[in-house]
Amino acid sequence: MNSALLTIDDFASGNTPALVDYLKGKGIRPIFFATGQNVEKYYDEALYAVRQGMIVGNHSYSHPGFSGLSMEEAVAEIEKCEEVLNRLYHDSGMERKWRPFRFPYGDKGGQNKDALQHYLKAQGFHKVDDRHIHYPWWKEYELHQDIDTFWTFDFAEYRMQSEPGFTKESIWQKMHDAAPVNGAVLFGEGQRHILLMHAHDETEALFPKYYQVLLEHLMENGVVFDEPKFL
Repeated sequence: MNSALLTIDDFASGNTPALVDYLKGKGIRPIFFATGQNVEKYYDEALYAVRQGMIVGNHSYSHPGFSGLSMEEAVAEIEKCEEVLNRLYHDSGMERKWRPFRFPYGDKGGQNKDALQHYLKAQGFHKVDDRHIHYPWWKEYELHQDIDTFWTFDFAEYRMQSEPGFTKESIWQKMHDAAPVNGAVLFGEGQRHILLMHAHDETEALFPKYYQVLLEHLMENGVVFDEPKFL
């Protein structure tokens, strides 16, 4: 059996309610990683997701590459997003029980990496339970120790927006790549994954219901979805 935790970056968007309704209908509970500026832009859509029981984590305020920021700038990005998310949960009437964090682009801060990991831990951010991930490179890059949430497979569907040569077929090929340069093989016996998808209206315009098509292909191939758990 193959299992996966679904994570969705760049929340919120105009298609958030439709995405949330689809996921609830399929019994899939993802972790959304939000940028503060997107939540502010799509506040009602974000409220809908939280009221439907979705977990929303911190993905910075404006989605910068953290290796290009000073420690002070990095902390400001995280804390500004925290302010937005705290307000969102307050306005939704829902408890903010979990506070996972994901760096934009998976950029952990360059020379500030260790300091940022210490900061995230000290501030009480929650580490996603990744004890079931056993790929050698996961430990080689110390991902099992880091507080932030990384991923094992990226659909990269966002590339359709800026790369004319990257199409639906490219995503399909990536999903079935038996020897990927980055990440782990998606399909295979006993695969365990943290999946990365993105909440982009621009992708929706190019590939309608992209999330539904991709996720149903996973389910047709025997993938079951894990409930988010934290250490």
